[in-house]
Amino acid sequence: MVQTSDGAVATARRLVELFEDDRARIWPAGRRAGSALRIHDALKARPLLTLQEAARRAGLSFPSAAAGMSVLADLGIGRELTGKRRNRVFVYDRYLATLSRGTETGRGE
Repeated sequence: MVQTSDGAVATARRLVELFEDDRARIWPAGRRAGSALRIHDALKARPLLTLQEAARRAGLSFPSAAAGMSVLADLGIGRELTGKRRNRVFVYDRYLATLSRGTETGRGE
């Protein structure tokens, strides 16, 4: 039980660090940083989502959300999964990797 809670705390700390590091990487994007930061917040809430869902969650128009997601993709923060022109799905890879790394500790021990 203690090992599980220690693992959860460690994962939470890694996530906070990841989010802060990524936000610091987004800020230099100039005027596009505002939309990118709002999309980043949407991905933090749901690390796998469509661009339409990201726009809705961030309170942005579709073109603004697409521009924000483009910044995240250029920085390697968000990645498009589907290869489609419409109904594209994006993922916050490092977030999911951090979560899965947190669940691996304690297995088989």
